Amino acid sequence: MANFKGKKAIIFGGTSGIGLEIAKLLRTAKAEVVTVSRRGPISDENEGMQNEIADVQDRKALELLFEKHSGFDFLVNAATGGPRAVGPFLDMDLDGFQGSFAKLWGYVNSVRLGAPHMAKDGAIVLLSGYPARKPRPGALAIGTVGNAVEGFIRLAAAEIKPLRINGVCPGLIDTPMFAMEGEARENHFSSTTKDHLIPRVGKPEEVAAAAIFLLENAFVTGTIVDVDGGAILS
Repeated sequence: MANFKGKKAIIFGGTSGIGLEIAKLLRTAKAEVVTVSRRGPISDENEGMQNEIADVQDRKALELLFEKHSGFDFLVNAATGGPRAVGPFLDMDLDGFQGSFAKLWGYVNSVRLGAPHMAKDGAIVLLSGYPARKPRPGALAIGTVGNAVEGFIRLAAAEIKPLRINGVCPGLIDTPMFAMEGEARENHFSSTTKDHLIPRVGKPEEVAAAAIFLLENAFVTGTIVDVDGGAILS
């Protein structure tokens, strides 16, 4: 297990889902953890962490946040940025397609405004998603955004060095992002993953473990780690 004693991490989207699991692992590893979300913590799982309220689209709020915590070591952005367009491309509302890129803009905002306030040996982790490289009906907008996120990571790595930046590409993960409940939720997960090499839905903590690896390993930058149960290969 990593030991991040003396390190400070800022986690966007750190109050639910994958972001929350990353925050919890960092806290277990003795890091000082600051979670950031638009509405604040929604459970007591953020106990022992400092919680800030800010929107990744609000650049002024981000500037103030990073100035307040200047000198921090780790930046993780797991925030979706807003709603995402799904459905057949030729039937898709183009404003909805464009709006899906709020995730990318939120990532760009956080890296551009946060990097100057980070420790020189700091590390950044962003999240994409397996539709970026695996065609899936109805996910063209999400996949296009994921491609942009992964391209941004690879290109930014050379420009922000010695800071490191990497990404995690999750498969289908059981998080609160899915509004379905009960049998409908289980049926969706089982039908979507039945042809994957590991035929089950992923857990947020499995994705979080990859993020911790990327924060800890000082010899990795510009890399995307797939945690998808073999979805991209299936």
